[in-house]
Amino acid sequence: MKLSEKLIEKFLLACSLLTILTTVGIISVLFFETARFFQVVSIIDFLTDTEWSPSFAKGQQHFGILPLLAGTFLTTFIAMCVAVPLGITIAVYLSEYADPRLRNVVKPVLEILASIPTIVYGYFALTFVTPLLQGMFPALGLTNFNALSPGIIMGVMILPLVSSLSEDALYAVPKALREGSYAMGATKLQTALKVIIPAALSGIAVSIILALSRAVGETMIVAIAAGNKPTLTFNPLEQVQTATTYIVQTVNGDVANDSIEYKTIYAVGMSLFVITLVLNNISFWLKKRYHQAYK
Repeated sequence: MKLSEKLIEKFLLACSLLTILTTVGIISVLFFETARFFQVVSIIDFLTDTEWSPSFAKGQQHFGILPLLAGTFLTTFIAMCVAVPLGITIAVYLSEYADPRLRNVVKPVLEILASIPTIVYGYFALTFVTPLLQGMFPALGLTNFNALSPGIIMGVMILPLVSSLSEDALYAVPKALREGSYAMGATKLQTALKVIIPAALSGIAVSIILALSRAVGETMIVAIAAGNKPTLTFNPLEQVQTATTYIVQTVNGDVANDSIEYKTIYAVGMSLFVITLVLNNISFWLKKRYHQAYK
């Protein structure tokens, strides 16, 4: 082996080890600081208390993460309600109906949505979508900060994840399945709905879970447009605070560095890490479990 090839191999190995060490370092810091937090706060109270007020005076503090998780899951649910049906519809159209030249143009343009800074999405939700909804549906009593507007815009943001990955899965289905369906007298729509989508279901499910993980970890959109009131509610018209929003506001605030209030960001961060880890493992399991089903 040439010296240059050995150097390249060593460099690639070093890059791989660096990513592993970085991941281990992040997890270690999260685990260590979260353990220190739970030395002061009961993990039972953390998981079951319905009030989140760590900045209050001692004796009035509450460390229940449920309001933050409720806000996170509410905005994520709204985003998925927007992204999943639209994304799968776009994927089916591009894969089964669109002209190849149109597909080669539309797909890259659609993926541009993923490159727009999320702070732009956040201000768009606050200054355009919320006033638009207030004007169109005044009876709803929509507040200036709410879960509905950022949820909708988050759905637009993650739309390329669902549509692009789902379209790749649909496009990879063997043509023999399509031709067999047509030979049985099925229409193109019947073939798409009853043959192609079931055949690509594992890839579609993976795209949905990845988009879900992306929505759970979104920060700037909800920080700008959803508000900062940790309320245990599933009403999309009300102001909410998500886990990521709390972390950003606490880090940028005037909380003492080694105080219990500051340590809450590690406990919240660990909660988000566990959620995304579970979702990513589900994605990996689905891909591994059903990948060979339609070869």
